[in-house]
Order: sequence, then structure tokens, then C-alpha cells
Amino acid sequence: MTVRSREPRGHWVLLLLGAFALAVLFLLDGFARGAVGEAPHREPVRPAPAPPEVTGGGPVVTLADGTPRGLRMPPRTIALTFDDGPDPEWTPRLLDVLRRRDAHATFFAIGAHIAQHPALTRRVLREGHDIGSHTYTHVDMAAAPAWRDRLELDLTQRALAGAAGVHTRLMRMPYSSRPDGLTEAEWRAAERAGEDGYVIVLADRDTEDWARPGTAEIVRSALAAGRRGEGAVVMLHDSGGDRTQTVAAVEQIIDRLRPMGYRFTTLTQALGLPPAQVAVPVHERAAGWALVTAQRAAATLTGTLGALFALAGILCTARLVMLLIFAHVHMRRARGHPGRVRGHPRRARGAPVLPGVPGYDGLPPDPFPPVSVIVPAYNEEAGIAATVRSLAATDYPGTVEVIVVDDGSTDRTAAIVEALRLPGVRLIRKPNGGKPSALNAGAAAARAEILVLVDGDTVFRHDTIRHLVAPMSDPRVGAVSGNAKVANRGGLLGRWQHIEYVIGFNLDRRMFDVLRCMPTVPGAVGAFRRAALARVGGVPEETLAEDTDLTMAICRTGLRVVYEEKALAWTEAPSSLRQLWRQRYRWCYGTMQAMWKHRRAVVERGGSGRLGRRGLVYLTVFHVLTPLLAPAIDLFALYGLVFLDPAGPLLMWAAFTAAQTAAGAYALWLDGEPIRPLWALPFQQIVYRQLLYLVVVQSVVTAVLGVGLRWQTIRRTGTFGDVPDVPAAR
Repeated sequence: MTVRSREPRGHWVLLLLGAFALAVLFLLDGFARGAVGEAPHREPVRPAPAPPEVTGGGPVVTLADGTPRGLRMPPRTIALTFDDGPDPEWTPRLLDVLRRRDAHATFFAIGAHIAQHPALTRRVLREGHDIGSHTYTHVDMAAAPAWRDRLELDLTQRALAGAAGVHTRLMRMPYSSRPDGLTEAEWRAAERAGEDGYVIVLADRDTEDWARPGTAEIVRSALAAGRRGEGAVVMLHDSGGDRTQTVAAVEQIIDRLRPMGYRFTTLTQALGLPPAQVAVPVHERAAGWALVTAQRAAATLTGTLGALFALAGILCTARLVMLLIFAHVHMRRARGHPGRVRGHPRRARGAPVLPGVPGYDGLPPDPFPPVSVIVPAYNEEAGIAATVRSLAATDYPGTVEVIVVDDGSTDRTAAIVEALRLPGVRLIRKPNGGKPSALNAGAAAARAEILVLVDGDTVFRHDTIRHLVAPMSDPRVGAVSGNAKVANRGGLLGRWQHIEYVIGFNLDRRMFDVLRCMPTVPGAVGAFRRAALARVGGVPEETLAEDTDLTMAICRTGLRVVYEEKALAWTEAPSSLRQLWRQRYRWCYGTMQAMWKHRRAVVERGGSGRLGRRGLVYLTVFHVLTPLLAPAIDLFALYGLVFLDPAGPLLMWAAFTAAQTAAGAYALWLDGEPIRPLWALPFQQIVYRQLLYLVVVQSVVTAVLGVGLRWQTIRRTGTFGDVPDVPAAR
């Protein structure tokens, strides 16, 4: 496969288009969620009534010639009308009742419900019933502006065209009832619709079944008549809540009136009006199909993301609890075994045999074995002096040599190291070949069996080497991870990274240590056995996260990789969002490379299996999949704030932030750090977290496209200062 070195760019356009599409779908679903059925609305105070010719006329109003004309049902003719559907539960049950009794009705459907249930809409028409418009979202047409009323009616027509290939001539306004209760504002809205060709339908008898007054009361309201034998338009509902009473009432209404000579038919048939449904041309069907498809996709999307939102909350909470439990266990074990591991444990059955490793060859372990510290350096003039001085100032009782490998630097890195003239410090120059090649060159030149690998921007405490080497007294330990801390933690970005290092990285490492599946010894501070390094072929050069790749390889040999929180090192973190992006892009991409390289560990046994089934699964879920879904989940949270009850998302966010703050305080306490920086944690959730999620998205796209990512160098600012005045490199 040909590997390209250029990073992908066009996918950001696709990502933005995807985000825009998600936003549009959210807006569409949020708009449609106004379809709440028969719900309370604000009644106007002392409203002016509609004109007398309307309030005193029949329940069906036409404006065919520009003059309102009220039509009444013929004698012994009942038009059963159902509002707010179609509903997947109640509309089919009502249709079954009507079919068994050979009765027909008129359904005033909400456009959003039509779009969501197109098959049910087609069934209503197929069984001989009429469909009318009840607006798209059950809007109060008297209170809404004229443009909104027209939009609602137009969208409903489009939904009907997409679902069934028809438009309708009938319309009933939400919150309307009988003609004598029509207000002037309602009439103005109805008049505008009538001028557009709609037949306005009100009711003779409003059963108010939406309030569930009881089946007997619904039947009584429907049967009430001014005089015996008159016809009526009866208002009922097939959606908006439990309609058990309505279904039972319809059966009784038909069974009681039919023996008296009543017929049950549609409005248009009863009044001799043109058919309610009008076939539409192909282009109207296509536009309607697009609306129906988008509406259904939006509903599916919000439902899925709602479930993912809940799942993500459960997973993140479980992870937080799990990290705290394992951190407590790790702390108890550390207190039970202060300093280094004591004794001379026997080799466990099946453990690897490493020639030359004390404890495996019958020789007693040296409490302070010689140590070689390897510092790969490429253009590290800003901090290399502080790094080397801190290493030379160690209080480690054994022999320590420091090897600085200048990897073809073009600045003063090598000259600065030479100018220091510190005892025990050697400088090796080599052409630029990358950090892994520099580490391997240093390891080849090292004299000791214990190798400490240090980045060129990192400063050790005087006792760091001693704490790093102490766990090596256990011959089953092949590598030790130190505790890397952010040195330049001033400013908001520095505090965010400091919090991430302590709460994220170090809590993770405590858990990995307890579970014996450590995936990464950080390049800033770590110790390795030379024999373990040789067993895996040295520092690997195939991935951009050589520290993770190397650690995983050592885990798969069966050797343990442990975490020593007392081995402190301070490293310079990126000082700008651009620099942070470059660093995390390399980390994330390289980690995924290492995970793919060592994927066989998932099905292997022993230490390799622990790494695979514990470490790799954890990284996949919480460092790849969850960040990939996070942008969509964040959009859903915004959707919930705008269109749903905002109390839920706000409460969940506040609770999770509070839990993170409490966990952060515990993590800082474990590390001996003050808790003052935690004030920046809530703000971290707004900017910093999203940036890291986008890093994962970029990394996944890069990996899927098969693009070879180049090493991302970070500009050093000289956090530790103290740079000797030496000539620049030539």
C-alpha cells in the first residue's frame, strides 16, 4: 500500500457539512416536537368574538366566493372527527372499530405525525376516510403570525404529498371548538386559510375526550342534540395521550345511534363537497418525500442520540467510579509497600526467562544497580540545560551515566550540552532519524542494564531516578512509568493540561497498574530493563507513539509494567492551542497505530491477554469511540436545552461536573497537589474537551484514509530557562 505523507484536509469540509446536517435535523425535530396534541394554551382575556355570520352558522365554513358560509350536517348524519393523529397505538385501534362497524370518519392530522407515520396515513385513506390538516406542529394559529400559519399548513401539505401523494382541502385549527366559541383572532387565521382554498371545520359537539372525563361522559357529550334526528360534527382525538376511553366511546356512539337510523360518514360525503384529497404531481411528491425522510431521520437521530447520551453518561460515571476505586486500591498497596518492592520473589510458572536479569539467573538483586539515562534531543536548546542539570543532580546512590543523543539538531542543543561540562554526561551526535532511532542509539551506547528514558524538555527531581529504579528489585517488572507533571501550568491552557495530567493520565495509570495492563510508559519519565528492551527488538520505529508501542510490546512478553507515583518529573506542555493540537494529534494517531499493531493481544493469554482484554478494550471505548460520538452528543445536549426540558441536561452536566471536581480533588490530593486549579475544570468542558475530541476525529480519518502522519514537532518556550550563552550550531 502506498503511504502518503500529506495530511487529509478535505474531510474537515465533510465534517462541517455533517455538523450542519445534524444541526438541521435537530432543528427540524425540535420544530416538529411542537406537535404535542391537545395541550393547554394561553386563553386571551375577554376576546372579541368572531362575526355573527360565523358564530351563528354551521360548523363547516367555506369562503368559495369570498363570503363565509356555514354548512350544517344533514339530518341523522354524524361526522366523527379525530384530531392530533396519526398515532401508532390509538389510530389503528380506532380504524379497527370503524372498519368492523362499516363507518367512516375524518382525521385531522398533524403534519409532523404524518411524516413520522406515512404508512398509517396511507391506511387511513385506503380504508375510505378523509384526512384534513391540523397544522404541522399543533400551533395556535390565532396567536402565531400569518407567515407561521402559512408555513404550518404548507408543511402539512408537503408531508401528505410525501406520505400518500395527495393534498387536502380540509383544515381544522388547533384549540378551536364550536362556531359560537370562535374569537375574532381565530377567525382572522381561519379566514386566511379559507382564502387559500381550505374548508374550515369546527364542531357541533366537543367531547373534550383529551381530558379523559370517562367513557360515559364522552358518549353523553357526543349524543347531546338540540332536537331529535339532527346531524352533527363530533370532535374526538386519536393522539395526545391515553385514548382508551375514546376507543370505547366510539364503539358505543355508533352502536347506540345506528339503530336510530344514523349514518357515519366523512365530511365531504355528508355535505356533497368535492373530495377532500387531491392527487399531486410527481415533483410535489418528491419534495414531500424529502420532508418525510428528513423528519423520520431527525426523529431516529434524536432518539438514538438520546440513548447514546444516557449510555455515555452511564459509561463516564462508571469510569469515574472505577478510576477512584482503583486509585484507592493503588494508594493502599503503595502504603503497604513503601519505597521499593522488598524481598526476592520467585519466578512464577510460565514467566519469561531473561538472561542477565537478577532474580532469574540465581543472582541476588543489586539494591542500587547502575543506571544509564538516555535523553533524545532534537532542537531542544530552550530546555536541554535544565534537563541535563537535573539528571546530574540526582541523589541516586548507584552509578548514573547520562547520554544525550543529539538527533541532528539545527539549533544550539549539542553546543549547550558540551558547554555544561558536567561529570557523567556524554553527548552522542547522529544524523536526524527520529526519536526512536535516537533512543536506540543511546541504548546501544549505554553501559548499564537499567535504562531511564527522558525527553529533552523534562526536569527530574533529585530522587526521581531512585524511585524509578526501586520497583526493578522485583525481577517480574520490565518497565516502570513515572509521574509526569505539567511545569508551565500558568494560564488557563496550562491549568487545563495540569488537570488532565493529574486526573486523566495518572488516575488511568493507577488503574492500569492494579489491573496489570499498563499501555504506556510516558516518554518523559520511564525506566526499562535492557533485557526487556532487547527482547522486543528495541524501541519500535513503526508508530508515532513509540512509548506506547514499546510498553505494549513489553506487556505482551509477560513482564509487568508498573506505575511509581513518587518518580516525579516536570515537562513542558504546549503553550498554545495550535501546539497542543499538534502534540495530541501525534499522540492519538500513534496510540491507535500501536493498538492496531498489538490487536492480537485481545485473543492471547497471560500478560498479553490482560493488555488486550483490559487495556486495549478500555482505550478503544474511552479514548476512541466515546470521543468520536462526543461532538454529536454535545449537539444533542444543546438540542435538549433548546427544545426539551432544559432541567435534565443542565442537571446531568452539573452533576457530572461536580463528580469530576470531587474526583479531581482526590486525584490532586493523591499527587500532593493543591486543589486550587479545579476552578478551571468547568471551563475545560466547554473548549478543551471539544478540541481533544476533534483530535480523535482527525486521527481516525487519517488512519482510515491510510495517510502517513509525519512527526509533529512542538516549539519549546524554555519553561525552565537557564540557557548557557553558546554559539549557534552551524
